[in-house]
Amino acid sequence: MTRRSVIRGTGHYLPEHVIENSWFEGRLDTTDEWIRSRTGIERRHFAAEGQTTSDLAIRAARVALDRAGMTAGDIDGIVLATSTPDFTFPAVATMVQAGLGMRRGFAFDVQAVCAGFVFALANADGMIRSGQADRVLVIGAETFSRIMDWTDRGTCVLFGDGAGAVVVEAQDGAGTSDDRGILSSDLNSDGTYRELLYVDGGVSATGTTGQLRMQGNLVFRHAVEKLAKTAHTALDKAGLTGADVDWLVPHQANMRIITATAHKMGLPMEKVVLTVADHGNTSAASIPLALSVADSQGRFQPGQLLVTEAIGGGLSWGSVVLRW
Repeated sequence: MTRRSVIRGTGHYLPEHVIENSWFEGRLDTTDEWIRSRTGIERRHFAAEGQTTSDLAIRAARVALDRAGMTAGDIDGIVLATSTPDFTFPAVATMVQAGLGMRRGFAFDVQAVCAGFVFALANADGMIRSGQADRVLVIGAETFSRIMDWTDRGTCVLFGDGAGAVVVEAQDGAGTSDDRGILSSDLNSDGTYRELLYVDGGVSATGTTGQLRMQGNLVFRHAVEKLAKTAHTALDKAGLTGADVDWLVPHQANMRIITATAHKMGLPMEKVVLTVADHGNTSAASIPLALSVADSQGRFQPGQLLVTEAIGGGLSWGSVVLRW
């Protein structure tokens, strides 16, 4: 028998403040048509003043626990992916732990920018496989609106705030690709590409929060190549191919990246979960947000094969293959 990590519940939360593309007109040299044609984004959500990353994460976690039929007391640990923590420390995950009333187990953050949720999910799977935990709450939560340069039209129109969460639970499987749960993962990073996507501030470097900087054209090129490759690598590890995939749940960065990646994987767009138009790029929150939205719509059926993949600053990228 093989111990698998099965998703038992999903949840998400989006701040109430919706920012349409028209909001940027007059503030920047841009238009709704320019943003839509280049990114596929129509609107995004911004956190309210005083609303923190942990606030968003707690709300998403509560929904995921409710859908899983569990309480915080049933959870052994929390792994939370974010690049926009409330404070330098403690970890946002510990604040979520306290907010949920969870007084036992572990809680820690993972930082791999937009690939953070994939890294967090792979970490949770490793702990479940090893017997370290039976049930783990995995969260992606971001308030990227707090690190935007509002004079840079190439970046500030792309990002939004939000949180998504999944509850994963140990379940015995036969050790084959027909098992439910996480079948494989593939994680990568290459620090030589740091200058392509980074924040120009930090505790030990500048003592400031900083703002996001990105070389969009180069990131696009790396994204399409690396996302398709990591997805195929993870599928190979599971003994599967692109023909077996029922749903691609990609990082919701940019419609052009998503379309190009799906094409490279040989997948029609009908098999791709898309939320980028309504959420923008929510970094580590984008995949769990998309999972929760699609799950709430009843799009995933038991036994279907899902591939998630993401790339972010670092550069860091990876994928997870799982059966619903």
